[in-house]
Amino acid sequence: MNETYQVGETVTGLYKTGKYIGEITEIKQDRYVLKIKAVLKHPKQGDLHNPNQVNVPFFHERRALGEREKTNVPKAYVKPYEGEVPPYRDSLKKALHEEMSHLEDESTEWSQKALENLKRLEKDYFGS
Repeated sequence: MNETYQVGETVTGLYKTGKYIGEITEIKQDRYVLKIKAVLKHPKQGDLHNPNQVNVPFFHERRALGEREKTNVPKAYVKPYEGEVPPYRDSLKKALHEEMSHLEDESTEWSQKALENLKRLEKDYFGS
């Protein structure tokens, strides 16, 4: 079922490996442009083409999209959102800590490297 949404509606959208709450600001043929309001899931760290691998040419550090940042999301990855939108900073902190907690439960070389990335991002996002 393909739902259609209108400019101004608040929805969730997947962008790369992150999940966000955003407001539709523009409708394109196969995408919605979302203005980010909150973070639901922090993006995964590392090389997406070689998941959970450490020995890759470049182990990516992925930041969450910023508040009011606009991004194109394929229509298939947009879903309705109901409820109160949390403050961006609070939502970022929650999503980051959930991802960090998940990685702390693992004991792989990849999870430790991803956790290092997230700790650096935490300092960058919120200071030391």
